[in-house]
Formats: sequence, structure tokens, C-alpha cells
Amino acid sequence: MNKEEQVIMGFRDLYNKMAWLNKLKMEDSLKGYKSSEVHCIEYIGKNVDSNVTKLAESFYMTTGAITKLTKKLIKKGIIESYQKPNNKKEIYFRLTSQGKIIYKIHEELHKEFQERDKAVFEQVTEEQFDSMLSFVEKYSSHLDAEIKKLGVDIKSE
Repeated sequence: MNKEEQVIMGFRDLYNKMAWLNKLKMEDSLKGYKSSEVHCIEYIGKNVDSNVTKLAESFYMTTGAITKLTKKLIKKGIIESYQKPNNKKEIYFRLTSQGKIIYKIHEELHKEFQERDKAVFEQVTEEQFDSMLSFVEKYSSHLDAEIKKLGVDIKSE
């Protein structure tokens, strides 16, 4: 296996381990909520005037899928929709009080995971961080360009 393959396999393995480890605690603390719902709650909690388009772009999902997801969250009483007085066309979302509770639980879990992994990140130098961030940015830009070459807009499919 060459170094490129080792890097890709390493990232995949790292992500899968992290997701598996975090999932146990998340599922226990956020019973009744799917990962996509929790991430939607997180996005709405962090971004003022969230709408279907912004959510779809952020999650690389179709607007139809986001519409279904937000309808579920509205039905559960987690988010509510609103319109601005000067723009009756666009529908935005915000967290309800119940949504804010879920958001806070999720944020606390992230802090806990960060604390758990702190020992590793404390050993990483600024140069190493810069190098890793540079690689991630370059690779992400490359993948964006490859997607664009296909003439596919995965953010609005």
C-alpha cells in the first residue's frame, strides 16, 4: 500500500473509530433522535436564519430530504419555522425551548469528546496542525473541482 492509500485508509479508519465511540454516548444521551436530526438541530442552533437551502448545502443533501427532516423536527416540537416581515417568500428555522435542550446536550457531549481526546491534540505542534489543515483544504478543493467537472451540484440534488 502506497502512502496515498495509507493516508486515505488512515482517515477512514480514524473517522470510523471516532464515530463508533461517540455514537454510543450520543445514542444514550439523545434517545429518540437520529444523527441527521441532531446535526440539523446543531446547525440551526449555531446559524441564525437557517433555511432549507443553507441546510442542504451544509449537509450535501437534497432540499427534498431537508424538507422531510425539518418537517419531522417541527412535528417533534424541536424547531419552528418563521418568516421575516420583509420577506414572506423565504421560510427560516429556529430552535424551540425543547430544541435548545437537545442542542445543549449535544454541545456538552462534544466538549466531553474533546476532553477525552485532548491528550493527543496537546502533542501536536502548530506546524503539524498547519500542515494537516493545508492538506485537508487542498484535498477538499480538489474534490470540489472533481464534482464540478461532473456537472453535478450535489448540494442541490
